[in-house]
Amino acid sequence: MDSYLLYFAVALGLFAFAAGFTLFAVYAERKVSALMQDRLGPMEVGKYGTLQTIADILKLLHKELITPAAADKWLFVAAPVIIFVAVYVGFAALPWGPGLIPTRLDLGLYYLLGIISIETLGILMAGWGSNNKYSILGAMRSAAQIISYEIPAGFALISAVMIAQSLDMQTIAYQQGILSSEPTKFLGFWDVSTIGGLLSWNIFRAPHLIIAFGIYFIAGLAESNRAPFDIPEAESELVAGFHTEYTGLRFAFVFLAEYSMMFLVSMVAVVVFLGGWNTPLPNIGPVKLADWTTNWAWGILWTLSKALLLIFVQMWIRWTLPRFRVDQLMNLCWKVLTPLAFACMVISGLWRVFVM
Repeated sequence: MDSYLLYFAVALGLFAFAAGFTLFAVYAERKVSALMQDRLGPMEVGKYGTLQTIADILKLLHKELITPAAADKWLFVAAPVIIFVAVYVGFAALPWGPGLIPTRLDLGLYYLLGIISIETLGILMAGWGSNNKYSILGAMRSAAQIISYEIPAGFALISAVMIAQSLDMQTIAYQQGILSSEPTKFLGFWDVSTIGGLLSWNIFRAPHLIIAFGIYFIAGLAESNRAPFDIPEAESELVAGFHTEYTGLRFAFVFLAEYSMMFLVSMVAVVVFLGGWNTPLPNIGPVKLADWTTNWAWGILWTLSKALLLIFVQMWIRWTLPRFRVDQLMNLCWKVLTPLAFACMVISGLWRVFVM
């Protein structure tokens, strides 16, 4: 009975974090966009507008749940829940620090890639179930986009997995710091397992993984339907895309899933490529910076710092680059990212055999 209560508490804590992060991220995105456009952003509700997002979500929760008369009611109602749950359960396999992981799985990364794919099913259900031409167009665009960009994203992650020789997210994180039980070689030659810091991260252990990281990050933008890959929700063409007909709590679930997906994509990038919860500070002679900044508390700090930095870059890109056309988006995926990601995978195999 106690174990079930613990599972429930962890699940509730992860949900509370996802909701709290979404409130913070929406406010941060408004301020980031305002900064880039020489505006102030929200300023009226609370000091510097800090309560604006809370006011918006309270208003959203009080709105009526409207189901279009011509909609497929079962699909329409179930879709937002499936979209959110597919992203939310991915949080279970994320390591937050040394020994801090809700569920440690030998196939943790494989589980994440598989469970996130279910979001596509929810998006298709939302578009088809709405019986709205804009919704179905947005859903079809989103499905084509997500399925296509999963291929270069998968190849990029496999490139790192071939170096790490593990699909366990916690093991991948351990290998990139001073707590590693095996030698960690910078550029395949210099053992830095006792030095730690930046040099032990995967993007420095095998430099071609910098390219793989870039490919994964771009593909993550597309999988999250973030600009410049937001054609499934293109307001100028499709009103709001697959969630055009949603109101109230149902729309809140779709909105929550989008920002949770931003965090999940960033966390996977952090764990697989950027050292996970490991410190960027090295041990230099008698000054043991890596030793002093490696424990569960520091681990949470480093993990969140790296993830939030990537999320800031996602927001920065949204308010900087114009939206791609559909043909440009597909050309980038199939003609640029997929061949590059496949090349990274081949290089990882050669690196593992001849260098490491």
